[in-house]
Amino acid sequence: MFIVSLIKISSILLSIVGVLFAIPLGFAFYYGETSVYLSFIIPMAVSFVFVLAVNLPTRKFKITMNTRQTFLIVALSWVVISFMGAIPMYASKSIPRFVDALFESVSGFSTTGSTILSEIESLPKSINMLRCLTHWIGGMGIVTLTVALMPLLGVGGFQLIKAETTGPEKGKVTARITTTAKILWLIYLGFTAAETIALRIAGMTFTDALSHAFATLGTGGFSTRNASIGSYDSVAIDVIIMIFMFFSGINFSLYFYIITRKFRDITTNSEFKAYLLIVAALIIGVTISLRKVYGTFGETLRYSSFQVVSLMTTTGFSTADFMKWPAVSQFLLFVTFFIGGCSGSTSGGVKVIRWLVLGKQVQNETRKMLHPHGVFAIRLNGRPGRKDIVFNVAAFMVVYFGLVAVTTFVGCLGNLDVWSSFTGALSMVGNIGPGYALLGPTENFGFLPDFVKYWYSFAMLAGRLELYTMIIYFLPVYWEK
Repeated sequence: MFIVSLIKISSILLSIVGVLFAIPLGFAFYYGETSVYLSFIIPMAVSFVFVLAVNLPTRKFKITMNTRQTFLIVALSWVVISFMGAIPMYASKSIPRFVDALFESVSGFSTTGSTILSEIESLPKSINMLRCLTHWIGGMGIVTLTVALMPLLGVGGFQLIKAETTGPEKGKVTARITTTAKILWLIYLGFTAAETIALRIAGMTFTDALSHAFATLGTGGFSTRNASIGSYDSVAIDVIIMIFMFFSGINFSLYFYIITRKFRDITTNSEFKAYLLIVAALIIGVTISLRKVYGTFGETLRYSSFQVVSLMTTTGFSTADFMKWPAVSQFLLFVTFFIGGCSGSTSGGVKVIRWLVLGKQVQNETRKMLHPHGVFAIRLNGRPGRKDIVFNVAAFMVVYFGLVAVTTFVGCLGNLDVWSSFTGALSMVGNIGPGYALLGPTENFGFLPDFVKYWYSFAMLAGRLELYTMIIYFLPVYWEK
């Protein structure tokens, strides 16, 4: 029964990705890129045949799954779509080696944005569109999209979304999970359309505008230009992308509260307020540290704010090589590697809410030292938080930085220096994109040995799925009856 459910859901996911392949295929037709037609058409056709072959004989079969099976379904789904995303890149010979195509696909779907490519502008425009589209699909989540489009997954849909979405606090903004998924995707679509129009007005071509809107809203960071956003040298484009990166780092449930005029739920949201304060503090700090680098205050603020927001939201776009900035600036940007955006956003990283919980727990422990008989609770959003949330966060932190340590070691085995390995590991697990030193913002990951690329691909998927969904299978407890 579970195997049938797994195959049915996988076929549906593949067919949805196949439908979305029509977007880059359309651009291939528009630009006359005949060499890539079959690279899209064949996987699309195979996915459609597969979904029909699986679902027609089992159309009366009701999908069922328990908690253990839910984790496996979500993990395998992301692995399968990553392989599917690699096919057009490899088959079109845009990326000649399959390990590189798989790395690029995983980096896209996981919204990491690290690339093995040194020359991007020479790629077919449809392939570049595909790269950015993977960010957009992975940002909100392919399983979330499936739940929104396929009512047959209404049963168990919340468990699927919980296994895919980010942050320790997961809930529904409406009573029905399918309605919640649809609302979140409609908000996502609205932001994408708005940014595409704004970038088009600011001077980008429609193809570049749509590509960068996909990459921005998914907080991924793939660009159609070798020098990323810096190649446009446009204040208007910088500001537009920075604003939408900032918006993408916020819990998307808050936008639903704006629509429904539940403004109190926004003003009392502890994570949102902390997010604002952290971003503002880092922008001020980096701006001050760059005061002698750029000619005017406006120029300094432009570059500092863009890079802070880009790394804080784990997007990874760049308008300057921050490795050439003063050490203080580099340190403040490095701090963002440990934070990330808000839970329920498309950003990666540890998430602001977890640091907020730990900070409040430290405060409570201090109070207990002064008042041994006192009873103190963590308050979030103006209300007492779950009693187990501290243990949840603490366990996550151990697993998170444990994976960072292992990934750092793998990088060292691949002949990276310790600093490059460590920042690269933080980038992979946090889905950030650039690292420092050999993996800095102007470098790429193409020179790494194959085994490092495979491990980095695993680390990126683990980071995107909040670790447990990818690593739980390595624990004996998962296989216990």
